[in-house]
Order: sequence, then structure tokens, then C-alpha cells
Amino acid sequence: MHYSDYGLANTKQLLTRALRGGYAVPAFNFYNMETLSAILNAAQITHSPIILAVSESALNYMGDDILMGMIRGAKYKKNTVALHLDHGHSFEICKRAIDMGFSSVMFDGSALKLAENIKTSRRVADYAHKFDVSVETELGVLAGIEDENTNSDTHLYTNPDIVHDFVQKTRTDSLAVAIGTSHGAYKRKNPSESLRFDILQRIVKNIPNTPLVLHGASSIPQKYIKNINKFGGDIQNAYGIPPSQIRRAISMHITKVNVDSDSRLAFTSAIREYLSKHINAFNPRDYLLFAQNEITQNCINEIQNIMGSGYKI
Repeated sequence: MHYSDYGLANTKQLLTRALRGGYAVPAFNFYNMETLSAILNAAQITHSPIILAVSESALNYMGDDILMGMIRGAKYKKNTVALHLDHGHSFEICKRAIDMGFSSVMFDGSALKLAENIKTSRRVADYAHKFDVSVETELGVLAGIEDENTNSDTHLYTNPDIVHDFVQKTRTDSLAVAIGTSHGAYKRKNPSESLRFDILQRIVKNIPNTPLVLHGASSIPQKYIKNINKFGGDIQNAYGIPPSQIRRAISMHITKVNVDSDSRLAFTSAIREYLSKHINAFNPRDYLLFAQNEITQNCINEIQNIMGSGYKI
């Protein structure tokens, strides 16, 4: 089925409006029914466009049929929600997602040599555009670990001098840039580190009409870290990107902000707390609903206080 049969929007439509409006569309990762429902509830409450992001590992975890079955049964306003493959590392996985009914795919060739990144990015774009599916690509490398498919020990900032040529040759619809964010809960060595807004400014100057994407942009709310540790966890020295810095990046043409770790922390915090306070609990529906509601509240907060995307539909 084509994504339009599900009432989905492609990200090119959503990000073009965001670029004009000066806000960012949140891309929240999901992995099961609870996380999907939590994100869509937040979008409905805030009247925000939303991007449902699925990594390669999450796609394999859920399976094609179950994933698309959940999308088919989900409730959302037509053409306000995109289904996006996050960090596809090959042409084949991007094609698989497009053929399944995804409305947007990201080809992550950041670990490849530049020529190979351009070649495969263009191949993905040529196939995707046949079906009006939008394409995101990446220049630069983000350090950190998101899952078994997306991790790196190195960080390489995006080179502003080559972004125009890259966008022209690949025909990408949006570009993910590396300006100091990273994957996972350990984004900074200390709270005083700052994003490289000087690099972002030069990128915008060279490709002013291209929507830009910020990966690894979770804020890592310390309330969740403290709660996880309070109820038996042990997460130390986990620092995210301050909301003030994310908002500044959004004011500089960042139109899509990826958030994954914050939802994971909210989910884990809620379940640890629930099971610690209800020692006789054994019904998964009880603690999963508790965790789902916590993700919804966190998504609402980020939509309203960071992305600025509330009431944009």
C-alpha cells in the first residue's frame, strides 16, 4: 500500500511548512503499541504535526506486518503525521520501508566515504521520489550509541563548504547535520558544553532553502535520571542538550528534531516507580499504561516548550 492510503504525510510537506513558520516538527521514535499511542496522544492534545520515527532495529523488532497493522489502526488527523525510517544504512532497507508504506526515509551514509554517500543517497532519492516519498540524508558523524545499528566512537562535524554540492547531487529533501549532538543518554561530558552554532550558521548560508535536521537532540530530563536511580537504577553523568540550545537551533532553520532517549527514560522511570510502589503488581497493562502516560506528558512538554509546533495543524 502507498502511504497516502494510510492518510500519512511526507516529511517534505511538514518540514517546508515548519521552515516558513520558524518551528520544528518533532520526530519521536517508537517501538511498540504503547510508545506509538503515547506519541499520537501528545500530538492530538497539542494539535501538532508529528513524525513517527522507526529505526532499523525497531522495524525488525516489531516486524513489517505488526508495525503497519498498528499504523492502520491508529487514530490521527489525515496528512499531519509522517511515518519515517530513521537511520537506514542501505538502499535495501530504505526500499523495504518505502514498499511497506513509509512516507519518509533517511539514508544514513555518514560512515561512508563522501563519493559513496552521494551515490547511494542519490539512488535512494531516485527510488523514493517515484512514489512521492521524501528523503533525508546525513553529512557528518554523530558519536554515541542509539542501538545496535546506530553507534559511533567518533564525531565529525558537518563541513559547510560541501553541503550545497551534496544536496544538489543527491536530490535530498532534508539534511541531517552534525553540530555537537550525539546519540544516547550521554551526550555531553559536562553541562556547559555548547552546540556549534557557528557551523550551523555557515550551513544555513550555503543551503538556505533546505530543511535541516538535528539528530541526538534529547534533553535527557534529570527528573527521569533521578527517579530511575531512586528506584533501583544506576545511570550516572548523563547530560542532554539544553532546551535553550535546541530552541536556538530551531531559530536557525532546524526544522526536524529527533527525540528518542527522552522517551526511553520516561518509560523506564515510570515502570521502575510503579513496580517499586506496587510490589504485588503483575498485570502488564497497569504498568505499561502508567509508562505510556509518562511518555505522553514528556512529548507534550517538548512540543510546547522546545519545538514550538503546537497548534500548527
